[in-house]
Amino acid sequence: MCFLCIKPTRREFLGGAIAMPLALGAPRHGLLEPVLRVAPAGAPGQVAVTLDACPGHFDPRVATALVAHQIPATIFVTAIWMKWNRDGLAYFLAHPDIFTLENHGAKHLPPVLGNTPVYGLPVAGTLPAIRTEIIDGAVAISDATGRMPLWYRGAAGLYSPEAIPFIEALGVKIAGYSLNSDQGASLPAASVAKRITAARDGDVIEGHINQPKRASGAGIAEGLVALQAQGMKFVRL
Repeated sequence: MCFLCIKPTRREFLGGAIAMPLALGAPRHGLLEPVLRVAPAGAPGQVAVTLDACPGHFDPRVATALVAHQIPATIFVTAIWMKWNRDGLAYFLAHPDIFTLENHGAKHLPPVLGNTPVYGLPVAGTLPAIRTEIIDGAVAISDATGRMPLWYRGAAGLYSPEAIPFIEALGVKIAGYSLNSDQGASLPAASVAKRITAARDGDVIEGHINQPKRASGAGIAEGLVALQAQGMKFVRL
């Protein structure tokens, strides 16, 4: 049964690239980090930019660079981030041609079973709690935008194996990635920019847009602008 009854708008259907099937890869400490790519286009190639707005603040360095250079990006927002960052949310909503808001959960709880924290984050713990995290996050986005999100990315990007089919049964697309640009907003700007400029045709780039005081955000802006200068095309999920 589909609990969210999600359908794409015509603009989203025509404006996005075809996403390749989700690859689950080998478990890491019993958890899965799904890999997602978009269909390759051939030289110079195309990539999808996805940025996480975990609990934190709004990084204008990244957001204004995306708008100035007309680089579309999918922003995975938490309900908590939207509550704490009304001005940042308003900026996203003022540029619908650039930003598409998707679901990063209500409270930023990893979709992981049990009680062992992930990167210091408390986990959802149970399948019903994972469902609540997803649906409450989706409703918060719907209230802000007037549309239900199509995609969900769990906090930390890690999932219990049992959570994958459970989430998909809700009618939700799981947003993996193939290029982790900033390692949780922990890398210096030069390292982030180098990772991004090395993106390959079909990559789904992941980074963060909620840490304005960390150097990594400057690296995301620099790297994406440099990648555009190389001729890379940017597409939506």
